[in-house]
Amino acid sequence: MSAFAEFVPPPECPVFEPSWEDFSDPLGFINKIRPIAEKTGICKIRPPEDWQPPFACDVRNFRFTPRVQRLNELEALTRVKLNFLDQIAKFWELQGSKIRFPHVERKVLDLYQLSKIVSSEGGFETVCKDKRWSKVASRMGFPSGKGTGSLLRSHYERILYPYELFQSGATLTEPDEEEEDKEKDGEGDGMQTKDRLLPERRSRRLKSEVNEENKEPKGLKIFGTSPKMVGLEIVSAGKDPFWLTCNFSADTEQQIRTVTVSISILTPALLSIHSDDGFNRKQRHLKAQAFAIKMRPRKETLEVNFIDLYLCLVCGRGDEEDRLLLCDGCDDSYHTFCLIPPLQDVPKGDWRCPKCVAECSKPREAFGFEQAVREYSLQSFGEMADQFKSDYFNMPVHMVPTELVEKEFWRLVSSIEEDVIVEYGADISSKEVGSGFPVRDGRRRLLGDEEEYANSGWNLNNMPVLEQSVLTHINVDISGMKVPWLYVGMCFSSFCWHIEDHWSYSINFLHWGEPKTWYGVPASAAEQLEAVMKKLAPELFDSQPDLLHQLVTIMNPNVLMEHGVPVYRTNQCAGEFVVTFPRAYHSGFNQGYNFAEAVNFCTADWLPMGRQCVAHYRRLHRYCVFSHEELLCKMAADPESLDVELAAAVFKEMGEMMEEETKLRQAVQEMGVLSSEQEVFELLPDDERQCHKCKTTCFLSALTCSCSPDRLVCLHHAADLCDCPLGNKCLRFRYDLEEFPSMLYGVKTRAQSYDTWSKRVTEALAADQKNKKDLIELKVLLEDAEDRKYPEKALFRRLREMVKEAETCSSVAQLLLSRKQSSRNRTKLTVDELKAFVDQLYRLPCIISQARQVKELLENVEDFHERAQVALSDEMPDSSKLQALLDLGSGLDVELPELPRLKQELQQARWLDEVRVTLSEPHRVTLELMKRLIDSGVGLAPHHAVEKAMAELQEILTVSERWEDKARACLQARPRHSMVTLESIVLEARNIPAYLPNILALRDALQKAKEWTSKVEAIQSGSSYAYLEQLESLLARGRSIPVRLDPLAQVESQVAAARAWRERTARTFLKKNSTYTLLQVLSPRVDIGVYGNSKSKRKRVKELMEKERGGFDPDALSDLEESLEEVREPATVVAAFKAKEQKEVESIHSLRAANLAKMAMADRIEEVKFCLCRKTASGFMLQCELCKDWFHGACVPLPKTGSQKKLGVGWQSNSKDSKFLCPLCQRSRRPRLETILSLLVSLQKLPVRLPEGEALQCLTERAMSWQDRARQSLATEELSSALAKLSVLSQRMVEQAAREKTEKIINAELQKAAANPDLKQPRKTPLVPRSLEPPVLELSLQAKAQLEELMMLGDLLEVSLDETQHIWRILQATHPPSEERFLQVMEVGQLNAYAGKAEKGRPGTGSWGQTQEEEAQTQPGQEPGDEAAGQTVSQGGEGEEKKGEGSGQGGGHQGGA
Repeated sequence: MSAFAEFVPPPECPVFEPSWEDFSDPLGFINKIRPIAEKTGICKIRPPEDWQPPFACDVRNFRFTPRVQRLNELEALTRVKLNFLDQIAKFWELQGSKIRFPHVERKVLDLYQLSKIVSSEGGFETVCKDKRWSKVASRMGFPSGKGTGSLLRSHYERILYPYELFQSGATLTEPDEEEEDKEKDGEGDGMQTKDRLLPERRSRRLKSEVNEENKEPKGLKIFGTSPKMVGLEIVSAGKDPFWLTCNFSADTEQQIRTVTVSISILTPALLSIHSDDGFNRKQRHLKAQAFAIKMRPRKETLEVNFIDLYLCLVCGRGDEEDRLLLCDGCDDSYHTFCLIPPLQDVPKGDWRCPKCVAECSKPREAFGFEQAVREYSLQSFGEMADQFKSDYFNMPVHMVPTELVEKEFWRLVSSIEEDVIVEYGADISSKEVGSGFPVRDGRRRLLGDEEEYANSGWNLNNMPVLEQSVLTHINVDISGMKVPWLYVGMCFSSFCWHIEDHWSYSINFLHWGEPKTWYGVPASAAEQLEAVMKKLAPELFDSQPDLLHQLVTIMNPNVLMEHGVPVYRTNQCAGEFVVTFPRAYHSGFNQGYNFAEAVNFCTADWLPMGRQCVAHYRRLHRYCVFSHEELLCKMAADPESLDVELAAAVFKEMGEMMEEETKLRQAVQEMGVLSSEQEVFELLPDDERQCHKCKTTCFLSALTCSCSPDRLVCLHHAADLCDCPLGNKCLRFRYDLEEFPSMLYGVKTRAQSYDTWSKRVTEALAADQKNKKDLIELKVLLEDAEDRKYPEKALFRRLREMVKEAETCSSVAQLLLSRKQSSRNRTKLTVDELKAFVDQLYRLPCIISQARQVKELLENVEDFHERAQVALSDEMPDSSKLQALLDLGSGLDVELPELPRLKQELQQARWLDEVRVTLSEPHRVTLELMKRLIDSGVGLAPHHAVEKAMAELQEILTVSERWEDKARACLQARPRHSMVTLESIVLEARNIPAYLPNILALRDALQKAKEWTSKVEAIQSGSSYAYLEQLESLLARGRSIPVRLDPLAQVESQVAAARAWRERTARTFLKKNSTYTLLQVLSPRVDIGVYGNSKSKRKRVKELMEKERGGFDPDALSDLEESLEEVREPATVVAAFKAKEQKEVESIHSLRAANLAKMAMADRIEEVKFCLCRKTASGFMLQCELCKDWFHGACVPLPKTGSQKKLGVGWQSNSKDSKFLCPLCQRSRRPRLETILSLLVSLQKLPVRLPEGEALQCLTERAMSWQDRARQSLATEELSSALAKLSVLSQRMVEQAAREKTEKIINAELQKAAANPDLKQPRKTPLVPRSLEPPVLELSLQAKAQLEELMMLGDLLEVSLDETQHIWRILQATHPPSEERFLQVMEVGQLNAYAGKAEKGRPGTGSWGQTQEEEAQTQPGQEPGDEAAGQTVSQGGEGEEKKGEGSGQGGGHQGGA
């Protein structure tokens, strides 16, 4: 096959996928598939999918050193070609010349092919004589008619023919006499020139001899793995053709000298043998030159001419020195024309004579793989392997097709030019690094399902020692055979053509990784494969006769197939087994990184092959792994432990072995060997009992001699022991010939016990009805066979099948006769099957105890069939009757054909019963129930009664759905229907015999509508209006009723009007963001004296009320509100309001007294709590005119004045005209009475009662009552005159305003002066000018007390009245200036700072004012602020104008701190 032809994959080998049953017996399954699989030599086995053994190797500690493989040295033909080219190159190198591979027809000339073809045509002379060069060119594939033949002849003659002459041994010839005479005639002239100049070559040679001895190169090798090879490189120089330069190192006696051979490839130039042209020309013109070492001339000195020492070993002459060559190896001399073939020119490099060339051409060392230098772990090797493959194919490893890898592999192994090196972790003993399968070796505990796989027969650690395996009888662990070997592969790593040791079986399991490609040749073609390989590569077998046993040679399957060798292939994927059969050659390679495990095993059918293998090894002089004879004898020694088939095979093999042994011993005795001695060979190590001649391990016998006691031979080579007399030799034997029959008898008995058993089984299976045996007896026979391990032959299988069939029949019969309910889960027998089963029971070759009962069952089934036919013919299905039949049929545990029809009729009967019961109770007949009944009825088989009931149901359903839809539309209608319309619908639908939820909902809506209407009419016709809450509740209920309600619009308008009035009133009274409700504002206060936020305030109000009044409801905002809800009569409401009013007055009296009492605690003022915040006094403080409590300016909104620019100063200056009420006392806007009266007028028009309206009425009555009292008081003579006097004073207000403006200007100038730092003594100035005028009005104490009481009651009213202002003015006019509360003294600088803060809306510094008594004690001319007693000065808090919307005008407070 051409090296460049594309690889064609061989056919696939068989692939087997065993069932779990087959898989349970590994060797049995392999024996089962053997007839098919051994025809291809190899096969693949895919285990069941669930069989996935865990990988048990210790990956972290797994270390190995792989082998190095050069791919093109693996293939036999490529290696032969490389060896040939190596010899050619070495030959010409030793001749001192360089060779260059020529090109013919633009291809490198295949010198090896040319040599083989010329040799097959009869040799060079014959081809030239018969002019067959054109034929040679044609056979090499060159086109005819281009003169290629002559070109091939030229190349052959120049390159190959000299090498062939050298190989044939014709290297030296006798010298020609004429030439010899001619040389003698010219001897005189030659002597004249010898002394002049030595040949350049010899001079160089002699100079080198001074410093070094002669070095002789030994075996050289191109492209080889021998350590002699230094390197291989291809050098390209510009556009010149490539040169392949091979560096050879030749071992010599003292050092290594490098010889370089340059082989030009890929160049069209013809090959030529080069020599130094200049040197040759020089040699042609030089005459014979003498080679001499001249010293200074001395007297009587002998002059020696050393050239006389160099003579041609062919012609014996020393003339023609320019043609005389000196060997660089041995210093012998030869003329160029005396050599065969003669040399035209003197070589310019080192030259070897024919003797040295022959010495260097000794047979080469046996080829083998080198071990890599680096040690790998699985991870590092995998990284290297994946990197190599991905780089080589330039794609991810998993994407490379297996076909591409296969073709590339065979291209590489056939290529001379490409040298690819890979590494293969092969033959790694699992005993050292651990098996890939779980093993119970005590190193670690097995987990989970590892126990199952550790015991599996397919575990390669177990398969060699299974019961049916022969190797289990070998005690020692044979690595690779009984102990698995591990293989870590990479892309292109390969295993070469080989057969297993002793031609045994092998099995390989791929644990994980990329596929492994296998090639196999069946055993029948093993010798044919060997013959083809020897024919195609005889040179390899000449040097290594056992080449195929070395696993180092591969040959392209296509080449083998071209020569008629059947080859099969397969791709073994992870989790698959590959089995090779005895003497089946196999090879292959790895597609990538993977991990495999392999082991050998032997079965009974292997024994003849094993014996043939030992004979084959004997012919090859190859060592045995174990003794085949010893194995047979060991098995024969314990026949009961043997499988019957194995015993039969051992019996047969033992017989042939004994026959052969008897003949050999007789032959030795006939030779004259008389001495014999028994020897227990198994106690000797194998290497001490190997035949000296054929290396076979001896066991039965051997021959020894006294001359060399340690040497022995087998009886086949008795003549090759030594030349001593036969009397000195001794026959050593393991067993005497008389012992063989007893050994054979035991095996024979074991094998023949099967015959006795088979006779009994045959009789039992052929017994008639009367003589049938019991099932127990057949089971005993089967168990006997299994215990004795009889062969799985037809009789054994038939017995097993019969027992199995009988047991199955017995089990089926037992199930048929049992009454267990679990029978529903199994397949039942049909009537026909039951009949057939009864016939089968009576046909069995044994007695089944349940046969009679099964027959009775059949009779019951036939009786049921008759009764069922009668029931099915009834007009109306009767559910009770049908149910009874079904119960009877289900108890028979037989597939009865009538049962489906009975069930069908029963379903119809039950459906009719359900319809009848349902329609008898109309209130239970819902639409869903009718639909379900109709749906279930649709699935029933046709029946006239069912169809009639279906029609009735459908009619009711249709009517019901129509009225339901109508009712739903009414409920969802917009606008809604009147009650009259809905009543007519409800009335019409009441006769429908079904439950209609929408009709019921419509009826309920009507009922609610009637009730609502009656309530509205009752309210409207009542003596008093309803409260707003009642109308709102009615409105919410009325809106939810899906019926048109005529009064609903009226109620909605009333509610809307009432809400609008309430909102208007709230806007009138309530402040912005007020925390009070309108009802709270309009009602008397109940939270007097309670401070804090709303939640804490409620809690404290509750505690206060419970303590003082026996309880208070915190959920009600006021007791009045609760009373208004409970008491609906107006008189009761007014009475409750009056009671709360009285409580309010009492509470405010108490609070005023308590707050005024605080002023008496001046010495402990820091303990007194004030204000809303309930903290001590500090900063700017205001006093409420109603509750008399003090408040921080920062905590309460300040009363509005004319100017807010200087809040503290401005407000204090206007304090006479401003009155301050705290937020607790002034809860609302306090509209004028006229506004309230307009609200009451609007309220009177509402036909609705509101608690707020009633509260407003009470408030208005209270205000008007107070107004009457105030007017009566003011109408007295004393107060009337006081008012008149105030009227006159009001005229003076204009003038006072002008004065105040002037004072403001002065104050501004004073402030500027206070800010001037040049003023050393700041002048103290009052913050507010004090009025030293006496009081304007003087009233009697009774009148004054009466006015103060009226003022307090007026301030409690949340209404603005003119009388309130009149009384306030009178009371203010009666107060002396010394009673002003906001008078204080402070530094001018502080005044400016305070004024600046006031401009930003923040209060300034304040102080407690002086009491009237303190004012009286102040000395004239002394500033009030100079007195320390009773003064408290502190920084004021921060107030903001935005706080509250209080409309009260703050004023002074009587009494001091």
